[in-house]
Amino acid sequence: MSLRAESHAATSTLKRIAADMSNIIESLDTRDLHFEGEEVDSEVLNDPKGSGCIPFSAIYHTRGFKEPGTQTYLTGCPVRVRVLEVERFTSTKKVPSPNVYTIELTHGEFTWQVKRKFKHFQEFHRELLRYKAFVRIPIPTRSHTVRRQSIKRGEPRQMPSLPHTAESTVREEHFSSRRKQLEDYLTKILKMPMYRNYHGTMEFIGVSQLSFIHDLGPKGIEGLIMKRSGGHRIPGLNCCGQGRMCYRWSKRWLVVKDSFLMYMKPDSGAIAFVLLVDKEFSIKIGQKETETKYGLQIDNLSRSLILKCNSYRHAQWWRQGIDEFVRKHGKDFLTEHRFGSYAAVQENTLAKWYVNAKCYFEDVANAMEAAKEEIFITDWWLSPEIFMKRPVVEGNHWRLDYILKRKAQQGVRIFVMLYKEVELALGINSEYSKRTLMHLHPNIKVMRHPDHVSSTVYLWAHHEKLVIVDQSVAFVGGIDLAYGRWDDDEHRLTDVGSVKRMTAVKSVSATNLASAAESSEQVPLQPQAVSPESPLFQRSADDVPDTSKMKGVGKPKKLSRFTIYKHLHKHGVHHADSVSSIDSDSNKGSIRSLKTGVGELLGETRFWHGKDYCNFVFKDWVQLDKPFADFIDRYSTPRMPWHDISSVVYGKAARDVARHFIQRWNFTKIMKPKYRSLSYPFLLPKSQQTANELKYQVPEAVRATVQVIRSAADWSAGIKYHEESIHNAYVSVIENSKHYIYIENQFFISCADDKVVWNKIGDAIAQRILKAYRENKRFRVYVVIPLLPGFEGDISTGGGNALQAIMHFNYRTMCRGENSILGQLKGEVGDKWINYISFCGLRTYAELEGKLVTELIYVHSKLLIADDNTVIIGSANINDRSMLGKRDSEIAIIVQDTETIPSVMDGEDYSAGKFAKSLRLRCFRVVLGGSDLSPEHQDPVCDKFFKEVWISTAARNATIFDKVFRCLPSDQVNNLTQLRDFINKPKLANDDPAKAAEELKKIRGFLVQFPFRFLEEEYLLPSVGTKESMVPMEVWT
Repeated sequence: MSLRAESHAATSTLKRIAADMSNIIESLDTRDLHFEGEEVDSEVLNDPKGSGCIPFSAIYHTRGFKEPGTQTYLTGCPVRVRVLEVERFTSTKKVPSPNVYTIELTHGEFTWQVKRKFKHFQEFHRELLRYKAFVRIPIPTRSHTVRRQSIKRGEPRQMPSLPHTAESTVREEHFSSRRKQLEDYLTKILKMPMYRNYHGTMEFIGVSQLSFIHDLGPKGIEGLIMKRSGGHRIPGLNCCGQGRMCYRWSKRWLVVKDSFLMYMKPDSGAIAFVLLVDKEFSIKIGQKETETKYGLQIDNLSRSLILKCNSYRHAQWWRQGIDEFVRKHGKDFLTEHRFGSYAAVQENTLAKWYVNAKCYFEDVANAMEAAKEEIFITDWWLSPEIFMKRPVVEGNHWRLDYILKRKAQQGVRIFVMLYKEVELALGINSEYSKRTLMHLHPNIKVMRHPDHVSSTVYLWAHHEKLVIVDQSVAFVGGIDLAYGRWDDDEHRLTDVGSVKRMTAVKSVSATNLASAAESSEQVPLQPQAVSPESPLFQRSADDVPDTSKMKGVGKPKKLSRFTIYKHLHKHGVHHADSVSSIDSDSNKGSIRSLKTGVGELLGETRFWHGKDYCNFVFKDWVQLDKPFADFIDRYSTPRMPWHDISSVVYGKAARDVARHFIQRWNFTKIMKPKYRSLSYPFLLPKSQQTANELKYQVPEAVRATVQVIRSAADWSAGIKYHEESIHNAYVSVIENSKHYIYIENQFFISCADDKVVWNKIGDAIAQRILKAYRENKRFRVYVVIPLLPGFEGDISTGGGNALQAIMHFNYRTMCRGENSILGQLKGEVGDKWINYISFCGLRTYAELEGKLVTELIYVHSKLLIADDNTVIIGSANINDRSMLGKRDSEIAIIVQDTETIPSVMDGEDYSAGKFAKSLRLRCFRVVLGGSDLSPEHQDPVCDKFFKEVWISTAARNATIFDKVFRCLPSDQVNNLTQLRDFINKPKLANDDPAKAAEELKKIRGFLVQFPFRFLEEEYLLPSVGTKESMVPMEVWT
């Protein structure tokens, strides 16, 4: 019997050991295992490859705690140990180790403390002895072989021994020697890589793979803890039942950082939850509070997390450790800030503004190109195939999808959040955008939110437009990375570009330039064959352009190896910003000489490719999966120019913007089951302590005080209380303004009646004007909005229900009804309101295929400037959807200048802010014509400017456009009957183009007066029975 048993044991020993080594180890008698080890002192260990610090990207590569070879410590850096104090706990029970030692450890820049009893040292020592024996057994598994090989052979070292005297017999006068013995013991253990890298040692001193990452900030308390499932604030995320039977307890490794807590799964190393510190952050202990013996409850706006400790004292240590650490390092996150914002006011912050998308797209592209670790993008709409730098002279190099793919291949993690539209209502096809981006590279992750059915959010949208690079540079504003957005200060209407119809041969320089421009789009800039990545090869059969309209497409070009810029250099104009003046005879793109931005490039190259050439009031986007196929005829329909504003901020403000993105991403990850897999990681916010270590900076940023503000709620960010800090900031800035307010916005829906409209921005404007009137002081309000809302509809027949509904609410805010701004003013001010407030739109004109054409410029900005010292730029429109917080999600920044420049305000010397004044002057230059240095633009309050420049230019331009084109909307059309008559009357542009062209020369800039009386006799809200009348009124407001 015994022989058979022995032979059986002999044949299966290895299998049994490999299957469950832990049982064998537990049963070993450790008293016989006190033999010499072969360990190497860590201070001798110098890894030439080690840079000394662990990169932030390590958060995406965490591994199971017991896996060999995980990098936890800084390379070549010792761990120093000091036992600081001994606390003696008295108890009625006889406690074998009543003393608690506070141990301070230092590793590089990190210092932290752990509390341990002598019995913990004894348990730790026994575990190390077992591990030592375990390592010596050659178990035939890969992981064990790796573990054995990782222990380098070197000089033999005796394993340090623990003092043998029982803790209870140690007198107080001997505490210092006991402290020294424990200090030496731990110091020796931590000098031996074999023991230092053992997971039991890491657990004993409270470290993990995320402890020593510089950008995660100082190291807080860490350790194993039991976590209870549930506790989420959002309905639907918790278990259906509320009884104790529904809870699950799981063992997790809890990590405390300066602005968040997180826990990891020890077996896989996966980050399983992130809890951000916020104004609701609190910690409670005790059975009464937590319904758990030795429980610890941690609350924030998103979750009530319940943890279980192994004793009441243990729970107290955790509470004290978390509380003290967060109050010391994360106090900015614990309070509500100005305007009710989640983000603190950040002083001395670099910031820069953008007017129109040309420079914005370029800076975004350059910042992405400089990314080292992460790129975060969230947009209402994203078009992967847009070109970020135009005109296109480097093939596809600066196309958005190519940039993202290139960075993903370099190891940068890219996270994109898209608004998931109600497909019946919108044609932005976010599903196509997601699929296209996800197919580029595994490092690109895309989420769409909300799920309309499961979240019951049908009406509201994610409306933010953010690009964040390495959590250090954050672009915030109104510009989506999407079709139709790219524009410059010229707001061109035409772009027949390199597929222009055949014309007579022009001067040699013009023809050569044209051919160089064309060739740069069709072929790479090196002398080589056409690349398969070229748009030509990506077109499907439906995308094939009409060759009758093209010249020279696909033919070999003599100049294909030259860029346009080299060619310009040859002609001695390499410093010219615009090349439209090189050969004015050949410039048929516009009847004006265009000398800003990049110019017309002789009308021979394209700025807007395929779907990017658009006029969405004429026709909404279709077939977005065919990006390079035109969907409107660029030979007969002008495009609709796009006027927009954005910004970039750095440092702590950029960290705040990133924190908002991270909160939304992590919420969406736990909200939607399909994103709960490990392939969609939790994101971690970088520490504010490292925020000013800027690795990349866009040119021309100025220093100012910046605060991030937002609209966020339970459905959008998973928070208990909604936030409407943008609304609060707008009202506050308007109320406290001294001289003027300049507003550009896509909508103007305000003036609360507490029934249909609730935001108070319009009321604040009216009250501020009345205050100026009563004090007999000058005060100006400039409002620039689109002449028509951006909905598809033929305005010549009335414009469609959606377009009319928005018009109704815009007019209700401006001038119609007693709640309107003018309604509130006229009762006290009478007709003198005209001295205080001006409403304008933007319009332009061009020549297209020999015909004069006009189109409104679509104002998409979300901008407020006050007193040349305060600016709000963001994604929030002036309407309830954007402002109330519970509806659309939005983000913005408020910038207050600290650097001043001498200026004039109301005829007197004035210290103007560098950021605000330069932005106002650029806006004035664009809408009024002239230059940034135009002397008449310097003082925005004086009568000379307000009446003789602003109002006079807007009125003159509107009159000329009316005379030449009979444009809509118009004050001459008060009802639909008049509308039919109006559009049938002859236009000067058709009857006498030469005279019309003469008249148009008198136009300055783009500014036109807003027509207050358009369709004023019609009821513009959707009539009963239409599909628009079925949706709630909040959709329009």
